Amino acid sequence: MTTETASQFQQTETPELSPDDEPDPHWRRTVWAVWFAHLLAAIGFSFVMPFLPFFVRELGVTEERLVGFWAGVAMFAAGMSLTIFQPIWGALADRYGRKLMLQRAMFGGAIMIAVMGLSQTVWQLVIFRFIQGALTGTGSACNTLVASVTPRKHLGFSMGLLQTAIIGGNSLGPWLGGAVADSFGYRIPFYVCGVLWTIAGLVVLFFAREEFVPPEKCANGNHGLRQVFGTRGLTALLGAFFLSAFAVTFVGPIFPLFVERIAQTTRAATITGQLMGAGGLAAGVSCLVVGRLADRLGHRRVLIVASAGSALFSAPHAIAQTVGQLFGLRIGWGLISGGAGPAMNAMIGANVSSDTFGRSFGLTTSAMCLGFALGPLAGGALASAMGLRWPFVVMAVLQAATAVLIALYVRPRERVQLPSEDGIAAE
Repeated sequence: MTTETASQFQQTETPELSPDDEPDPHWRRTVWAVWFAHLLAAIGFSFVMPFLPFFVRELGVTEERLVGFWAGVAMFAAGMSLTIFQPIWGALADRYGRKLMLQRAMFGGAIMIAVMGLSQTVWQLVIFRFIQGALTGTGSACNTLVASVTPRKHLGFSMGLLQTAIIGGNSLGPWLGGAVADSFGYRIPFYVCGVLWTIAGLVVLFFAREEFVPPEKCANGNHGLRQVFGTRGLTALLGAFFLSAFAVTFVGPIFPLFVERIAQTTRAATITGQLMGAGGLAAGVSCLVVGRLADRLGHRRVLIVASAGSALFSAPHAIAQTVGQLFGLRIGWGLISGGAGPAMNAMIGANVSSDTFGRSFGLTTSAMCLGFALGPLAGGALASAMGLRWPFVVMAVLQAATAVLIALYVRPRERVQLPSEDGIAAE
C-alpha cells in the first residue's frame, strides 16, 4: 500500500461539510416536518391496499383466479417504474437538492393516485400505476433529505423516527381505507389519498429546510456504497434489500382474498385493514425500541435477527384457520420485523459520505422497488396456480434467505479502517 493511497482513504474519514461539522440549527424542525409529511403520504397510499383486488374485480376481471394476478400486475407496474427511476432521481437530488426531489415526489404522487380513481379498465389502472411509480419514490426522497440534515450521532434516531411514519401510516391507512371503501365504494379512497399527498407536499414546501451544498463545493471524499461494503458486500446488500421487499409483497395481491376466505364476511376490506393495521402498530412499537438498541447492539445483528424472526412468524399463516389466529401472527410478525428498516437505512447513512446520499439511497431503494415489483407478480401467479396458502410458505423461505445473506456477506467497513487492513486493498 502506498502513502498516497492511505492519504486518499483518510480524506473520507472526516468529511469537511458533513452534518456533524456544520449542523443546521433547524435540523430537528426539518426532520419532524418530513416525518409528518411521510406519515400523511403513507396513510394516503395505504388507503387503497386493503381493497385493490376488489377494485380490480370491479373493473371487469370476473374470473376469480385472475383477480389476484391482475392485482399483482398493478403492483408490479408501480414497482418496476420505481426501480427504473429511483437512481435517476437520487442522482438529481445530489446535484440539485433533496428537498426539491421530495416535493416532486409528493405533488406528482398526489396527481397520479387521484387519477387512478378514474380508471375504467384494469389496463388503465396498470398504466396509471406505472406513471405514479415513475413520479414518486417518497421513501428514498425522505431518507435522503433526513440523512443530509441530521448530525451523524443522531442518525439512528432520525431514521427510526422516519420509519415510524411509514409504519404508523401503513397501520392507520388500511384500517381507514378499508372502512371508507366498504362505506363509499372503491374510488373515493384514491381521491382522499391525493388530498393527503398534496397536504404532505405543502408541509415539505413550507416547513422543511435544506442548506444544500452543490457537489462541486462538497469536499468529503465521495465515499459511496462500494467503498463501504466492497463489491461483494454491495451485491449482497442490494440482494438483501431486494429479497426483503420481494418477500413482504409476495402475499400482497392475495392477502385480502385470503382474509375473505377465512373470515367468510362481506366486509373483508375492513377486516383486512384491521389486520394490516395491527401488524403495523406492532412494528411501530418495535421500531421505536429496537431502532435505538440497534445503535448499541449493531445494525447488522438486528437485521439478521429481524429477518430470521420474520420467517418464523410468516410460515404459520399458511395453516391459519381463524381471524384471531391471523391477528396473533400479524402482531408477532410486526414486533420481530419492525427494527429492520431503520437499522438498514442508518447503516447506510452512517457510513457513506453526504455527497453520495442521493445515489446511495436511490440505488438501495431501486433494489427494494424491484422486489416490490416482482413480489406481487410472482405471488399472484403462484396463488393462481397453487392456492392462497403456499405464498406464505415461500415468503418465510425468502426471509430466511435474507438473514443468511446478511450474516455471510454484509459487513460494512469501519470509516477509520485503513486500506492496509483490507485484504483486497493490501494486494
